[in-house]
Amino acid sequence: MTRTILGLLAAVALAATPATAQTYPSRPIVMIVPFAAGGPTDVIARIVGEHMSRTLGQQIVVENVAGAGGTTGITRGAQATPDGYTIMMGHMGTHGAAPALYPRLRYDPTKDFAPIGLAAGTPILIVARKNFPPKTLQEFVAYVKANAAKINQAHAGVGSVSHTTCTMLDHQLAIKPTQVAYRGTGPALNDLVGGQVDFMCDQIVNLVEQVKAGAIKAYAIATPVRSPALPDLPTTTEAGLPDYQVSAWNAVFAPKGTPGEIVAKLNDALSKALSDAATRKRLLDLGGVIPEGKERTPEYLGDFVKSEVARWTPILKAAGAVAN
Repeated sequence: MTRTILGLLAAVALAATPATAQTYPSRPIVMIVPFAAGGPTDVIARIVGEHMSRTLGQQIVVENVAGAGGTTGITRGAQATPDGYTIMMGHMGTHGAAPALYPRLRYDPTKDFAPIGLAAGTPILIVARKNFPPKTLQEFVAYVKANAAKINQAHAGVGSVSHTTCTMLDHQLAIKPTQVAYRGTGPALNDLVGGQVDFMCDQIVNLVEQVKAGAIKAYAIATPVRSPALPDLPTTTEAGLPDYQVSAWNAVFAPKGTPGEIVAKLNDALSKALSDAATRKRLLDLGGVIPEGKERTPEYLGDFVKSEVARWTPILKAAGAVAN
């Protein structure tokens, strides 16, 4: 009798996991966006989440949990039940730069998540006030090297995309301009437009309108190919700085331990969103870069996160950058 009951219980247990995965999702899914509503990561999350919802047959509800450079929301996501009903949109800062910037970080980007897949990235532009003397990127490089002690560089706070990506630029050019920190991209960009600061680096989605209007000067985009959003802007490779390649990538993660079948369903929904013509157009109009082929797999994302942590850690530590 006892053996029979134990056998039945074991059979039920074995059958439970596939059944759960097969019926997933049976209720709405929360996608944590670790930044305020309206920012680039939030916009991308809502665009891809809308199409993913149609594929999955359940609504993906975006929950904005901002704070500490995105690490507050990602910490919450990492600690969620690994059942596929809480996922998160991480990005370059939360899963690449954070380990170097936050000594007491409560998660390990390389170990505490089930990677789902890359979403759209937002390329970085090198921009300056409209009356900054250099006209080309090569002239910019020569000018900032010769005048590093006199010029200033704006960013949206330590740990922000504008801070980390310009720290990389400073590292490559071996310069130490005066850094002016702001409480967000908006105030930094306003002062750049007003001519109170000299230059900055930031995501194309934040800058494209000001570049088109001539309110600021753009030197190059840090990607291998030009962006349809600014087709006349040369790449850093074309303009003479090929080693400066950086994008504020975004990616979907689930908590560690999420069943493989659920990861596969989420990855399939994400890939279908990135292949949809209307969704692609919306992302490309923002200046986004869409991953293709193997770049969409969970395995690629897992390896990519490891490479990003290895890339950013020495640069940020050498700069002595520590977020509060």
